[in-house]
Amino acid sequence: MKRLLSFLICFIVLLFWSSCRKDFEFSPSTGNLEFERDTVYLDTVFTNIGSSTYNLKVYNRSDDDIVIPTIQLENGVNSFYRMNVDGTTGLEGAQQGKFFENVELLANDSLFIFIETTIDISALSTLENQFLYTDKILFDSGSNQQDVDLVTLVKDAVFIYANRDEDTGIIETLTFDVDGDGTPDETTLQGRYLENDELTFTNEKPYVIYGYAGVGAGQTLTMEPGARVHFHADSGIIVTEGGTLSINGDLSTDQEVLENEVILEGDRLEPLYEDIPGQWGTIWLFNGSENNTINYATIKNATIGVLSEFGQNDTNDKLTITNSQIYNSSAFGLLGRATSITAENLVINNSGQSSFAGTLGGKYNFTHCTIANYWSSSFRQFPSLLLNDFVVDENNTVFTNTTEAEFINCIIYGNDNPEILLENEGDAFDFKFTNCLIRFNNENLEGTGNYIFSDATRYEGIIRNIDPDFEDPFENLMRIGEDSGANGLALPLMPAGIDLLNTNRDTTNPDAGAYESVVFED
Repeated sequence: MKRLLSFLICFIVLLFWSSCRKDFEFSPSTGNLEFERDTVYLDTVFTNIGSSTYNLKVYNRSDDDIVIPTIQLENGVNSFYRMNVDGTTGLEGAQQGKFFENVELLANDSLFIFIETTIDISALSTLENQFLYTDKILFDSGSNQQDVDLVTLVKDAVFIYANRDEDTGIIETLTFDVDGDGTPDETTLQGRYLENDELTFTNEKPYVIYGYAGVGAGQTLTMEPGARVHFHADSGIIVTEGGTLSINGDLSTDQEVLENEVILEGDRLEPLYEDIPGQWGTIWLFNGSENNTINYATIKNATIGVLSEFGQNDTNDKLTITNSQIYNSSAFGLLGRATSITAENLVINNSGQSSFAGTLGGKYNFTHCTIANYWSSSFRQFPSLLLNDFVVDENNTVFTNTTEAEFINCIIYGNDNPEILLENEGDAFDFKFTNCLIRFNNENLEGTGNYIFSDATRYEGIIRNIDPDFEDPFENLMRIGEDSGANGLALPLMPAGIDLLNTNRDTTNPDAGAYESVVFED
């Protein structure tokens, strides 16, 4: 009995070991691989900027363990693509990422191929500054060969970046005296001042900026209709003392293409990055810059869309912004600090903090603007609109400044409540909302301090808490429908003017906000 028991135990162990052994017998593939798709489209990239990583799944549907003799790129070592096959980079040297040998694939199993590219457009024959670059992944050879196409659209661009010292390796920086105390070493940004021949951005090629592009004293950076400006991470534009920014977009006939608007966004062109906030820094209108204008521009996916500092007592406004849109800012859409801003037909939406914040006082005049915040996060500490007149330093000393703010025919709304916050420490805190639609429903604050809505010197003709009927605010579609609480709310102005889409405003009962209402299509 013991012998029989010992024999059975040995047999079971042997059987178990045999079933778990790893020395599979692999047969050569027979050209019967299956693929997740027959073409891998790597989304549009700029020349010499690496793409995201894309993947392709390869299946062995047979009951046999197989070995794929070769997986390679058709263009070989000259290909601009590179691959990783199930975590390996293939042969060494020039063939790394291009050529793989004897790739094993178990029965009824699959493997992943990861593909990315960096393409030098100067090595290609281009048409209108772009080129469709293609290659193939070849599996096996001869009669067993199978292939999957690779396709990438490459765009040429004008690159603006800080210079690197060849000897020290130090990258060029811009240094600024933030508080005007004569110490120009408080804020240092990687970047450089634009040369004179770089001060006009046209629509001929996109512009890609690494670091901060500085506009110096006596310089004006002009952006012409249709210009496209892309910023790398932690990059932006800074207009310094004596400099001027002039963004001169124009009305577009196609509201999806926006062919005449100036568009400023990040440098990742893949759809995944289309609406991700915080991809780049800001447009910084520094202390002493002057007469800055923005017209028909879309500014999206920044940390702060536009930061305007000081100049509230200048003869001309520090910033005039019209017919423009600011979306998906991880902090503020438009941030003013003791500055002066005039805005008309401006839409701001989806900001991690406030869409518009006028801080440390300032002078602000907003007419027919839509200031909204439908930030997707379930928790948001800041309202759509924030005004205050003070700053507290590191010693808890409070500094106050004069505030003059007027909002006429505006919509101030969002997915939080309330959507205005008005805080003052000084006595010169003057504001007025005229014929505006505002979201404010807070019993603890209503009727106190700055929220006495019966005070006609501060609130006149306003409506609260009526749905603005936005088209789709979470997708930044901010037109209003026929059921909007803003319909017919606005104070008629002379001349009546046009809305953001060039629609004539009603001369007797115009709508509040940047858009006249429309009937949405089903």
